[in-house]
Amino acid sequence: MEIITRTARLQSMAAKFAVESKPIGFVPTMGALHEGHLSLVREARRMSDAVVVSVFTSSAQFTPREDYERSPRDLARDADLLTPIGVDCLFAPSTDELFPKNFSTWIEVAELSDKLEGISRPNHFRGVTTAFLVLFNILKPKFVFMGQKDAQQTILVKKMIRDLHLSVEVVVMPTLRDADGLAYSSRNVALTPEERGAAPVIYRALHMAEEMFADGERSASKLSKAIRREIASEPSARIDYLAITDSERLEPLDDLSHQTALVSIAVYFGNTRLIDNVVLGDDRFRSKTGRLKLG
Repeated sequence: MEIITRTARLQSMAAKFAVESKPIGFVPTMGALHEGHLSLVREARRMSDAVVVSVFTSSAQFTPREDYERSPRDLARDADLLTPIGVDCLFAPSTDELFPKNFSTWIEVAELSDKLEGISRPNHFRGVTTAFLVLFNILKPKFVFMGQKDAQQTILVKKMIRDLHLSVEVVVMPTLRDADGLAYSSRNVALTPEERGAAPVIYRALHMAEEMFADGERSASKLSKAIRREIASEPSARIDYLAITDSERLEPLDDLSHQTALVSIAVYFGNTRLIDNVVLGDDRFRSKTGRLKLG
């Protein structure tokens, strides 16, 4: 595996793969890799002839309230995790490499970027979609692999790809979870032991909604009340937002009959904010525990 920090070198590698007729599978990450990321890489390895993983965190993706400098980073550890599973290139550029001085071109997906996460994190998705487009232009991958846990991000990237006629296919993989249901996240390491013990209440609440839906409940209001009641049973949990929407425009739903619904939630445990979601009406996105390795 080659670790690359310069865009020119990555472009050269991408051109080489193209000449060799090796379609690229791309896994974009912010580093601090965990089993959820690795499940994406294994699927990329299965579906692609060349696999590129990026580790990139830009201050443009953080709000003034968030501490960009405290975002977890450990490139050596990430490289150690990726090497055994057949990654061809690990791209780890600096912010200045991807967004040079006087960079002033931004991509924003209107009407989607300012909902859910966009309310709590203004301008976050502008940084995300711009970084994705820059990376797509450098690599020209055939596939990009993303996790269902970041549902809104996958919806925005799909819309950007459609609107700009990009020739990359998004492969969305189910959320991978620990044995107690907590979704794998780089932020989990910031939880205190007490907070870590409380955090699985998020999935218990979402799973309750899944069971109610399976039993025939189609009222978004009743599902929302049940979720809030379960979260409230854990004193250290504080809901930032809870929304039940359609899975394309992220518009609020009242009646879930005859359509797929996305249940999205963000919950604070102390200073750590965790997001999660479940999709109702589409079994392709049922979560998997860490005991079920993919690939």
